[in-house]
Amino acid sequence: MSGTPLAQPRIRIPRQARAGEVIEIRTLIEHPMESGIRGRVPDAVPRDMLAWMTVRMNGGTVFAADLGNGTAANPYHVLFVRIERTSEFEFTWFDERGRTARATARVTVT
Repeated sequence: MSGTPLAQPRIRIPRQARAGEVIEIRTLIEHPMESGIRGRVPDAVPRDMLAWMTVRMNGGTVFAADLGNGTAANPYHVLFVRIERTSEFEFTWFDERGRTARATARVTVT
């Protein structure tokens, strides 16, 4: 692990939902997503990329993404999940330097 830790991600997820409802989840994490191909050698900007992101609901993966050179800085993702029962969500980002960021959320089914 090297460098500064990853920024705290921002998650927008409803606190409550009805059984069978499809909920919208929005995520944002601040990260430069530097590809390392900008600049001149030997002063090129060092590579600094997120490698992947996962979203788990009650322990099962509901979304996974391999991130790469085509991913914009400060990646923003929107996903939709059908929820049947009160659920715990875990969001995890991993970068190529071994750093991670995590966030959790709970949605209560009423």
